Amino acid sequence: MASPPTLPISNPQTTGESQQSTTTTPTPFLRVRSFLTRLFGYTRRALSNRRPWTELVDRTAFSRPDTLSEAASRVRKNFSYFRVNYLTLLALVLAVSLLYHPFTLILLLSLLAAWLFLYAFRPSDQPLVILGRTFSDGETLIGLMLLTVIVVFLTSVGSLLISAGMVGLAIVAVHGAFRVPEDLFLDEQDPSGSSGLFSYIGGVASSAAAAAGPAVISRV
Repeated sequence: MASPPTLPISNPQTTGESQQSTTTTPTPFLRVRSFLTRLFGYTRRALSNRRPWTELVDRTAFSRPDTLSEAASRVRKNFSYFRVNYLTLLALVLAVSLLYHPFTLILLLSLLAAWLFLYAFRPSDQPLVILGRTFSDGETLIGLMLLTVIVVFLTSVGSLLISAGMVGLAIVAVHGAFRVPEDLFLDEQDPSGSSGLFSYIGGVASSAAAAAGPAVISRV
């Protein structure tokens, strides 16, 4: 008489270990890559909404404002219409300033790398260990904040960022004051230029939070 066939028996412990081994925690490098991919994707979508640069520099549309109130009105309307172009100009001014000051650029990149790898994208179950000492998340956060204050206010980083921002804002203000906005279709735009700026920055911040969220929220 033939023996009944033997049914396969799975070990729950072995199955759990195999599933745990196949489900790995993303490394900080993968999280940074995901963050940069989201950031670049949102930036490309935002830049696709920019106005034609030929329309921005149309020489026939420039004239001197008669009063200060007219200049302020032009700046407000032009920023509402050209806000993506203006933000691009500000970014270009900042980038050129950093390229002419490589030491400041290296400091900023090092500070950004420290925030990303030591805090934002570091797995919450892996404590920070430096020279044999383990640092808690609170100590790491305080140390990074102190490092940021030192880099920004005690080096040339802060003065460079302020000067580049002032130059960029001056370019935007002069262009906005002399560009006649009568030929622009402003009825399609948001009446408040500042809300456009905040929505753009908020979108970039939300993209960054979406990439860094699991690592940061677990520490809160």
